[in-house]
Amino acid sequence: MSDSLFDKALEPMLIASEKPAFNDKNFIYELKLDGTRALVYLDQDTQIFNKRRLSLQHKFPELMQLHTYVKHRCILDGELFVYHDNHVDFFASQKRSLLSDRFKIQIASEQIPASFTAFDILYDKDRLVIDEPLMKRKQRLARLIKKEDQRFSVSRYIEEDGISLFELTTKQSLEGIVAKRKDSLYYPGKRTKDWIKCKNWLEDDYVICGYIEKEKGIISFVIGQYDNRELIYKGHVTMGTSLRFFEAHQPQKSQCPFKTVPSGNENAVWLKPTLVCVVAYMEKTPQDSLRQPICRGIRTDKKAEDCIIKK
Repeated sequence: MSDSLFDKALEPMLIASEKPAFNDKNFIYELKLDGTRALVYLDQDTQIFNKRRLSLQHKFPELMQLHTYVKHRCILDGELFVYHDNHVDFFASQKRSLLSDRFKIQIASEQIPASFTAFDILYDKDRLVIDEPLMKRKQRLARLIKKEDQRFSVSRYIEEDGISLFELTTKQSLEGIVAKRKDSLYYPGKRTKDWIKCKNWLEDDYVICGYIEKEKGIISFVIGQYDNRELIYKGHVTMGTSLRFFEAHQPQKSQCPFKTVPSGNENAVWLKPTLVCVVAYMEKTPQDSLRQPICRGIRTDKKAEDCIIKK
């Protein structure tokens, strides 16, 4: 790609707010896909980066022709996901991101291929468009597309009626919706309250601080979040897989990362706090513990220090 702007280290704009579904004429509403957030750079070829600016194209060879779906060069923001067994499979996309063997990657790309859905445009032909309001960017995105299919699509949206769309996601067991203010600008790498998550389950990211091995090799993570620079203990969540699978993420054993060993964790295997897990839960108790927590997988696109206690 010849233009120096394509070499600029752009990062996706992040969501800073989560609330129940609502109706508002100043917002549009889109389905929230359960995959990996990615920026795709399209010119004479296709380049894909996750939120941490790690290259993904070698992990997803089936998406290397995305540049043929657009009329001219651009940078698109969207979701990379795997649709498997009649649902968007978060674990399948995470497993793919761990593969390094080209043969295994090729088999996975043929048996369970990934897709990309674009919902925003940052660069259009010859200039950045992040200072334009969302609806104008949406219009640009629509004009840009030559074709859509199972590998590439543009996110559809509705205006004003977020509650009805959210109710549909509940019936279909989908993750939820994202509400976006129509006049919102795009701030790369920044968190904004102009975009709002409305999810059927509450969800947050936690630092994996250690684990306790249970029956049949199943493990329970000891999790925490940061308050300023201090790592605060946040309880346990069971990882629905084996220790052997977790070890593929190369956890590093270390000392207890908390100021003191939390009660009941005397037999934990402590780890260097670098890995992040996604935890879904029904609600938080008055004591700030999680009700019915479920570990949904390991994130490879987020730094541990970005797992911050929300106040």
